[in-house]
Amino acid sequence: MTSTKRDPVLIVVQLTGGNDYMNTVVPYGDPLYRDNRSTVGVAAEDVLDIDGHYGFNPVLAPLKELYDDGRVAVVNGIGYPNPNRSHFRAMDIWHTCEPERVATEGWLGRVIRDLDPQADNVLTGVNFGRGLPRAMALAGVPVASVGSLENHGFLTGITDEERRSRALDVFARMYAPAIGTGPALDYLGRTGADALKGADILRAATAGYSSTIEYASTPIAQGLKGIAQTHLAGLGTRVFYTAQAGYDTHSGQMPVQTQLLSELSQGINDFFADLREHDASQETLMLVFTEFGRRVKDNGSGTDHGSGGAAFVIGDAVAGGMHGVYPSLKEEDLLDGDLYFQVDFRSVYTTIAEKWLGLDAQSIVGGNFEKLDFI
Repeated sequence: MTSTKRDPVLIVVQLTGGNDYMNTVVPYGDPLYRDNRSTVGVAAEDVLDIDGHYGFNPVLAPLKELYDDGRVAVVNGIGYPNPNRSHFRAMDIWHTCEPERVATEGWLGRVIRDLDPQADNVLTGVNFGRGLPRAMALAGVPVASVGSLENHGFLTGITDEERRSRALDVFARMYAPAIGTGPALDYLGRTGADALKGADILRAATAGYSSTIEYASTPIAQGLKGIAQTHLAGLGTRVFYTAQAGYDTHSGQMPVQTQLLSELSQGINDFFADLREHDASQETLMLVFTEFGRRVKDNGSGTDHGSGGAAFVIGDAVAGGMHGVYPSLKEEDLLDGDLYFQVDFRSVYTTIAEKWLGLDAQSIVGGNFEKLDFI
């Protein structure tokens, strides 16, 4: 299956729990790294060197392959002023672009709204995973949330098509009275109707898909495979989302993070190999982020909640390499024992919205932020 020229597509991958930046992009040339990471550290001889001072965790070899091809931008020291170290609040901030107040409108919900103002396509935004990420939530914006494409759809357990058709008709009519009877019911009614419309369309996405790439059975690899299948089906989806959980490594960090990064790295490499096989990599851009980094000094077994981190922007259109300055590990330069942020995450969103998706970023991120040069 070969794609024709498509509109630019954004894939967002969330690393849930706070991925340890310092053991992902390792400042192995800095003696302060070894001083602070005597137990929870990566040996210098194992690091995949970038520039003689920094390098990738050794299990990121598949990602390093893309990096060496100029397809990975590492955005160093990403964060925001007055960082919050609560998982839930920090993730809300990343999802809504509102560090100072609790908000409900997701930045990707605004992106989807601006890409498809009339909500003509119920599949403009698709999440692979349970629930709906707050980043995609916005009243009036339809988003499909999918566990598995093969099993996706409503009432799929009813094998007799006539019975299923009757049941679906009843299900659809349940939503109709809600529309037009008030803001809350209107939202629920339209959301339910949109979900119904999108379900069977997505289920059919696998029909024409074939690939030589064998994705692993891990959740992140399967999520990325589903994104590839949906994108290649040409359903007009412009924003995809998926997440990989488990990065809250207060204890036993080395084996846990090693496994997670290995699965992530291989999944991303396979995903882009799949797209290149189908001549569909040119129109895709991936953002990989986490809600915060970990503390500079380990706790003997793991690392606790910190600030400052890294994001990865991946794709054919990326200006690859190290972007921004890796935060200083000197004690006098730390924020309560954590890395200081150097790049506001809303600058990353602004750059993607304007340079990649061709949108006005101000209403998406809630202000004017510097555009960066990774695209």
